[in-house]
Amino acid sequence: MSTEIYFSNNYRDLCEQHGTGAGFQFEFSCSRCSDTWRSPFEPFRAGQMAGWLSRGVNAAWSVMGGSGAARGASSAADGLAGASYGTQRDAAFTRAIANAQDHFNRCPRCTAHVCARCWNGGQGLCLTCSPDTAAEAVAARQRGLNDMVAQRAYDAGQQRGEGCDVTTPRQLVCPHCRAETRGATFCPACGTRLARTAGCSSCHQELPDGAAFCPACGTRR
Repeated sequence: MSTEIYFSNNYRDLCEQHGTGAGFQFEFSCSRCSDTWRSPFEPFRAGQMAGWLSRGVNAAWSVMGGSGAARGASSAADGLAGASYGTQRDAAFTRAIANAQDHFNRCPRCTAHVCARCWNGGQGLCLTCSPDTAAEAVAARQRGLNDMVAQRAYDAGQQRGEGCDVTTPRQLVCPHCRAETRGATFCPACGTRLARTAGCSSCHQELPDGAAFCPACGTRR
């Protein structure tokens, strides 16, 4: 059972107890990249024989009505297969783990089981704990390039922003058709002129809607 604990999180039981396809097989996965490896299929003969017998009995039952003795023999075969399944499954699992250890390495640092592609053989660690130096250098250069380009683009945006009028109110949704306007003067969907807060031409005081004269200086609108 101690061997099973090592693979408690990265294997899948594909065993079948009943039917003509009864047998033992397990799928192991790499903890890092999730690639899988399947153990060789081992037939479960007792389960297969019970499946064949059950199929024969069902065929006879449908054609000739069957017999109680045949039904009893089928049930007995199922019971015999069930009695030996657990023991044979455990033995098959032990063999599968021994075979899987030729395809996976267990990292002594993080204890993860990884495939050969995710193993740094020179360091005796998985690539998560000991990344490949050349690959890390290439990735670091690309990160540096991306960071520099992003910074330059940000600086260019700041320079363009110096000429942007951020004080003018902009209507982002058309009040007539509810279309998105992105601050345009006219609605791109229906052509409605978008309302903006008017300002006095003399003192630049904001004018209330419908005002004919500026309430601050009296200038006619």
